[in-house]
This record gives sequence, C-alpha cells and structure tokens, in this order.
Amino acid sequence: MIDYDDSGRPVVRVGGPGSARLLLSEPTRPFEDEPTLDFLVRACGPWGSVETSVETWDGDGLDAFLASLAEDFRGWEGVRTWHSLCYDLTLSAEHRPGGHVQLTWGIRDRAPSEEWQFETTTVHAAGEDMRNLTAEIHTFVASVVK
Repeated sequence: MIDYDDSGRPVVRVGGPGSARLLLSEPTRPFEDEPTLDFLVRACGPWGSVETSVETWDGDGLDAFLASLAEDFRGWEGVRTWHSLCYDLTLSAEHRPGGHVQLTWGIRDRAPSEEWQFETTTVHAAGEDMRNLTAEIHTFVASVVK
C-alpha cells in the first residue's frame, strides 16, 4: 500500500531487511506546459544514504516497465532494463529461480558533476508482490496532474 507524506504527496518504499531501502518521494511537475515529472530517490542503509533528483518525461514508462515484469510472472530469459530521461535512475530486472524478480536500482548524481553512482538490489515475489509495486509506482507517477 502506498504511503503519503505530510503534504499529501505519495511516497513509494522499496526494499527491506538485508538490502538498502529506497524511497521515491516529492513528485513534481516543474513546467506546467510540459509533461516533465521530477521526483527524489533516496537509498538508505547502515552505511548512510544517497539521494538525487530524477527527471522523467511523464514517468518514462516506469509503471509500464514494472507491469510487463508482473505480467511475465512465469519468467523470462536475460535482463530487462529501464532508465529515466537523464539516466539518473536505472533499473534492471532478472527473473530468478523460485519465482522471484531481482531488481537492480542504479542511482547516479545529476549532470554536470556526475561524481558518484550507487547500485542496490531488491528481490520481489514474481506475482502479487510485483503487481503491488507496479500499482504503487503507477499511483506515484499519476499523482501530479499535468
């Protein structure tokens, strides 16, 4: 189930014990006449945290990418990938034995500095867990009206 921050904007939490926790928050549309959707992504763990602003063009199809993974719950060969407009957030998915999907989240510092990059992996049940994540991301992306 999706959470909301104090101002009523949706927040998506991904990951849990044994991996970094990801937080997608503060979705905004900086330009009223364009479908640009920006949000923050933060990864937290016992080592500290990293955060960057992600720029997308109406979400860049992140919800559709996750929906395709949920639809193929029986599995697929190889790695499927997604990236945001400026590659500040990337996602790769592999179907693992036992009916699980391994998602590798890549977070990169924004241009022009691009001084750091970070990756973490989360594992999700291929069926209902992936459908729930898809629904949360869809609500998140659709939350800020154009």
